[in-house]
Amino acid sequence: MGALEIAAGVAVLAGAALQSATGFGFALVAAPMLFAAADPERAVGLLIVLGLLVNLMTLGTEGRRPQPLVRDAAKILAWAVPGVVAGLLALRSLDSTALQVGVTLGVFATLAVRALARRRREAGAGEGEPPWWAAPATGFASGALTTSTNTAGPPVVLYMLARGVTPVQTRDTLTVTFVGFAALGMAALALSGTEGAIPPADALAALVPAVVIGHLAGRPVFARIADHHYEPVLTTVLIATALAGLATALL
Repeated sequence: MGALEIAAGVAVLAGAALQSATGFGFALVAAPMLFAAADPERAVGLLIVLGLLVNLMTLGTEGRRPQPLVRDAAKILAWAVPGVVAGLLALRSLDSTALQVGVTLGVFATLAVRALARRRREAGAGEGEPPWWAAPATGFASGALTTSTNTAGPPVVLYMLARGVTPVQTRDTLTVTFVGFAALGMAALALSGTEGAIPPADALAALVPAVVIGHLAGRPVFARIADHHYEPVLTTVLIATALAGLATALL
């Protein structure tokens, strides 16, 4: 196993821990190294399968009843269907560097919109409900990112921050939507005959333990940040991943 493969394994472990702690971030951390270690189609396939595993662990192994916003998740997933088709076209037409730049630009756009929303709230406009177009836009953008880079988190994070619900509801809604994105992504890749996205057994054997360890490591972190630090942590993660993605794309 070469240094690049080891670095990819470390990134998968760190991404799983971040996903467990905050509800998102797995692909944003793991994608740059997996895209560097494998061709784009293979990297997307690995990200979908490994991301599905960490999200199912969040919903099914923590000994509690999940609290997702079911209606919001359903609307986002419905609008993700046309998005996965657009993302699949991007996956087949763009190289890994272009896709990484696209991810970075998406994160920066998320940060910019979030900053504007915060200014508006501080000026007295209030948080309130997201506009009617927020769920469709979130779903389409996340669907496109699912099959192009598998970094569908930022649009949904922005949407959930605008909803202003509890950290547990935010984390569980993110998790449910990511499970849905994984199912849509796998269906789109299978129906389109994208055989290069099928993860090899040896790669899964090496990376699945990293996902399990990372998830277990992230659980107590969420318990510590949920009460007072959850939103600042989400914002910090978005900034860090944006800078890391830009550096990866340019090097």
